[in-house]
Amino acid sequence: MGVQQLLSRKAGVIVGKDVHRVLDYARQNQLALPSINVTTSSTIVAVLEAARDAKSPIIIQFTHIGAACFAGQGVSNTDQSASIAGSIAAAHYIRAIAPSYGIPVILHTDHCAKKLLPWLNGMLDADEAYFEIHNEPLFSSHMVDLSEEPIKSNIEITAQYLKRAAAINQWLEMEIGITGGEEDGANNEGVDKASLYTQSEDILRIHHALSPISPHFSIAAGFGNVHGLYMPGNVILRPELLGKHQAYVQAATSSNVKPIFFVFHGGSGSTKKEYLDAIGHGVVKVNMDTDTQFAYCSGIRDYIINWKDYISTTVGNPDGAEKPNKKHFDPRVWVREGEKAMYRRVYEALEDFNSVGSL
Repeated sequence: MGVQQLLSRKAGVIVGKDVHRVLDYARQNQLALPSINVTTSSTIVAVLEAARDAKSPIIIQFTHIGAACFAGQGVSNTDQSASIAGSIAAAHYIRAIAPSYGIPVILHTDHCAKKLLPWLNGMLDADEAYFEIHNEPLFSSHMVDLSEEPIKSNIEITAQYLKRAAAINQWLEMEIGITGGEEDGANNEGVDKASLYTQSEDILRIHHALSPISPHFSIAAGFGNVHGLYMPGNVILRPELLGKHQAYVQAATSSNVKPIFFVFHGGSGSTKKEYLDAIGHGVVKVNMDTDTQFAYCSGIRDYIINWKDYISTTVGNPDGAEKPNKKHFDPRVWVREGEKAMYRRVYEALEDFNSVGSL
């Protein structure tokens, strides 16, 4: 049985129990969904196309900077206003277009550190307003990332946000253990390497604190993860730690299944075996940004290089001095090349994470 048969909403943005059903299906069947950072309607389309053709659910997410980009890079982001407006606009756009692709879509927002909580608060205000009208939140889920804070504070503040999310039937992701490197303003390049590895005792503390509030939460636990690309050998991933965390919590709670939904951050440059090992230990969501950004850029880059003699002037090219070039410099042509390249990278990820054909 495919996951689509388990859902009350078969296509478009899903929420609440449907999100839980998709992620539980992934956990039981040892697959994970790529969670792709997007910035524009064009990158959104590339992701949706790949998932449609792969016959898989997909997760689409924004960082606060990606959301501000969707609002327009000429808009002031004082008090996270552009990030809030861009996130809400993107959510409505994705809700409008996603059903056309015939797949379930989890609409998510990425890393929200303590200094960015006004962004999350603004989106939750929009979620609650949407819930009043439609009996569901605008977004499927959010991430609150307080991994730089003391563990006690991290858990307490996350619990407050989970209570707010639970009231509108929404999923929440949290992070414990720092993801190294840098991504969209989240810079942890100089952290102590020991902080990249989460302890089992902390996972259990989180489970005890959050599970009485709602079952709809996931944990981005550190097992050596680093944002961005890196040379082989510079990062030591230990996905087996996730298996130890699962066993530790399972024993403490007498659970018959893997009790934790894990998230894999900072996966760029990881081997397929590292991905599959992590998925085998309960990873259901794998964040992707660097790889897909490069893919999108490479499609446009290659087009510009290969057709430079046809886009340097409005008229005149190697085929003739009077030949028009509009069909070559039309943005619909070269933007599409970026979409196609990003499509291929997303499809590759869906294959690597065992998600192809899961509908």
